[in-house]
Amino acid sequence: MARRSDVNSADAPEVLVVDDEAGLRDVLDITLRRQGLRVTTVAGVRSALATIAKRSTPFPLIITDLVMPDGSGMDVLKAAHQRDDGTEVIVITAHSTVEAAIEAMRLGAYDFVAKPFSPAEVAALANKALEKSAIVAENKRLRARLASVAPPPPSTLFGDDPSMRRVEALVRKAATTRTTVLITGESGTGKEYTARALHRLSDRADGPFCVVNCGALPEALMESELFGHEKGAFTGASSAALGLFRQADGGTLLLDEIGELPLTLQVKLLRVLQERKVRPVGASREIAVDVRLLAATNRDVEQDVKEGTFRQDLYYRLNVIRIALPPLRQRPRDIRQLATETAARLADEFGKDTMRLTAAALKALERYRFPGNIRELENIIERAVALSSNDVIGLEDLPDAVTGAASDDGAVMSLPADGCNLDEVLADLERRLLLEALERSGGIRKDAAALLGLTFRSLRYRLTKLGIAAGDEEGAANAAF
Repeated sequence: MARRSDVNSADAPEVLVVDDEAGLRDVLDITLRRQGLRVTTVAGVRSALATIAKRSTPFPLIITDLVMPDGSGMDVLKAAHQRDDGTEVIVITAHSTVEAAIEAMRLGAYDFVAKPFSPAEVAALANKALEKSAIVAENKRLRARLASVAPPPPSTLFGDDPSMRRVEALVRKAATTRTTVLITGESGTGKEYTARALHRLSDRADGPFCVVNCGALPEALMESELFGHEKGAFTGASSAALGLFRQADGGTLLLDEIGELPLTLQVKLLRVLQERKVRPVGASREIAVDVRLLAATNRDVEQDVKEGTFRQDLYYRLNVIRIALPPLRQRPRDIRQLATETAARLADEFGKDTMRLTAAALKALERYRFPGNIRELENIIERAVALSSNDVIGLEDLPDAVTGAASDDGAVMSLPADGCNLDEVLADLERRLLLEALERSGGIRKDAAALLGLTFRSLRYRLTKLGIAAGDEEGAANAAF
């Protein structure tokens, strides 16, 4: 029969202790209550299974003996995780069964304690396990809240352009695997959204999704941020930290700007990918993790490998599946829909009526080059929605950088007061007209050449000169379109 100690606050976490030895149950009961915890003790596996099943809320922590007369602590571990995978389980074992306890950790146990043990050792381990359990529970609450209030991203990230249809198809296929994915593309092309789509479409969708920007963290803190640290591992480490790999356990971790990762950490990351274990800073042991790793970068990683700033073996580990996102200027047919959907979404956020864009505004946006890609487009539309005094977004609501790129009479640009670089202007015009001709011809280059009054050979030369890929010899559009 279960015995419960309610001496401490009803808000304190409650720990289940499972052991057939009354003396050990009492020691653990006293030790944990001194830590401010509530404790329920049971004398065997059967009682533990019944207690777990009838509770309205799961225990955040269970401490169980491994070998008991009526069963195994493994059964307690499995029942706890079937009830809630956020429950942490610490296994108590004799020296002769340490290998079995390690196997329990492979199945998801937090850690094990070998007999004989000190009360201080158990108290410290229990506090760490409860810290992890609280973080996982908070992540679940935040994800549920975010899902209920956050507006969905524009559907045109995976738009109608053939290049993005191919990206979407690849994302859907890759999501069904556990393979590492490398997402590349210019800043603002939607790398993090693509990673979130991979997570959302995977069998890990109910698990955590964690992101770390490798270029935004000081090198001295990056190892701790990724792998965690023990209390006192370095100056200022007043408490233990899990690290992002352990926070993402059972889910997905995105390493954004992976090209900025220092070489010393690249070695450690490679080991994690090979062994599926992390070693927190200051720890003497490794901890198994179950994480699907995604990486993203706007750098030319192949060039970094050649220059020796990125490890070739790590690159091969990350680049199992490659998803390359085209810049917005190479998918012009999506700009109109993306702008329209973004305006409607932001108008709703700002409490305004649905906003529409004039034909002139849409035309200007379609001719603009968008060096900042989708992120820049969203910023432009947000500015227009915020400043517009009615439900219409016109040329006057767009930045000069956009309206200067096109005018209502179709002129490409008027001569600025301080002059311009004619070669660059002409190259930009040529590129735009080539892209428009290819779009109107469905990517068939012979038809595009006819629209522009060019020979097929001349069109191919111009496309090559400007670095535009546009299909095979018969004109089937390739991934750039």
